[in-house]
Amino acid sequence: MIKKILLGMTLLMSMVSCTEDYTDWGTPQSNPQEEAVSFGKGSVTPVDVINLADVKTEKVKVASIVAPTSSNASYTPTYKINIGGRAFDIDAEGNMAKADLVNYIVDKFGKRPTERDIDATLDAWVSNGATAVKMATSETFQVKAIPEAPVIEEGYYLVGDMFTTDDVDGWTKEVAKAFNHSDKDVYEDPVFTVSFETTKADQYWKIIPKKNIDADDLWAAGVVGPKVDGDDSMTGALTNGDAKAGKIAKAGKYKLTINMMDYTYTIEEVNYDPFIYFIGSTDGWKSSDQKLALVDEAKGVYTGYVYVADPNGAGLQFKFQRVAGSWDNEINAGAFVSFGGAATNENGNIGVNAGEGVYYFDVNLSEGTITATKIETMGMIGGFNNWDGDAVMTWNAEEYCFEATNVGVTADGWKFRVNGGWGINLGGSLNNLTAGGDNITVAGNTVKLYPTRKTNDNIYCTVE
Repeated sequence: MIKKILLGMTLLMSMVSCTEDYTDWGTPQSNPQEEAVSFGKGSVTPVDVINLADVKTEKVKVASIVAPTSSNASYTPTYKINIGGRAFDIDAEGNMAKADLVNYIVDKFGKRPTERDIDATLDAWVSNGATAVKMATSETFQVKAIPEAPVIEEGYYLVGDMFTTDDVDGWTKEVAKAFNHSDKDVYEDPVFTVSFETTKADQYWKIIPKKNIDADDLWAAGVVGPKVDGDDSMTGALTNGDAKAGKIAKAGKYKLTINMMDYTYTIEEVNYDPFIYFIGSTDGWKSSDQKLALVDEAKGVYTGYVYVADPNGAGLQFKFQRVAGSWDNEINAGAFVSFGGAATNENGNIGVNAGEGVYYFDVNLSEGTITATKIETMGMIGGFNNWDGDAVMTWNAEEYCFEATNVGVTADGWKFRVNGGWGINLGGSLNNLTAGGDNITVAGNTVKLYPTRKTNDNIYCTVE
């Protein structure tokens, strides 16, 4: 005779944090008891909603099982639970590995702590020691579970003394500065960044969730800050329960990065170098002589042209170095929250998706943005062609230049422009061409433009 195993389980329904600092999980939930489904001549009864933050053991109970009956009274079945086309071990008491359930939910739905209702079935197997036979499959039932993760708001704002002036209070909605974030779900990318400057020492700060800004109630529940008032540490833990104000000890330019999955922060003092150096598949990751130039010292904006190629079949991938040849404090895809134009995130490396060629880059390190525009055509336009259409140049990969012959540019003025438009153009002195610069007033027939700063700190051209 088969002994029926009927074990109940009462689950805590109030949601709590995975860290001691987390509060405000919202209103507790409750659900009616799930009904049993048939399992051969046995049954499966789902448990109530599982809050995985409450499960501190390696196994989690997902159902109560009454074993299917068999003509062989001495048999002992083993069980599998089938979820999303995958089968996992489950014991006779209805316990499966917590890690299996967590991994499935995260892979399928992500980390957001929202109830997930998962269709499941059970299989019962019997074995004679040599072979195993499936004797029964249950009807479909649901495993309901909430992933273990803190609540992460859709956005955050920085307020503090550094934004205070004679006319403005730096602790108000009007001057709160938004953190930058990628376009990913906040549970897939919990990192937010903001850059700011303070001209005075000992400036206090706190972090306001977007919901408080939207409700015009900055100091409602959810404000984030360090645990100790006046903490001037450059790294540390955050809390949203009784948050204190952090402190910037000295004047300067800073970047504040917060990771809201583990409630930590990092503050970096920012000093922007004159150039950042391209290194990647173009030269087999061996050379960093192409470079972008700093054009906005306050924001850390770099622009310029780079030839991106893949001679070794490794992919159109690269990074930037702050010091040519040094990997210290490299600039990789993790430095950016937004990729525009042809720029892409290639699992740590930066990439482009428009094929081999020369690209114009606009890199904003303070805001964490990078945009790449492929140079489909580099043209010359001016008085020599009545400012009507472009004399198109050819890329010379040996000399790293665009070139044109018999073009006949004249001294009454002309410029370079990209892709037939004025959005990206070059002018000024032959030895130091700049974005949007003055008309060039040198005549000649053979023109070579060197845009990548490979052998010179300036963008320059020759006219013969």
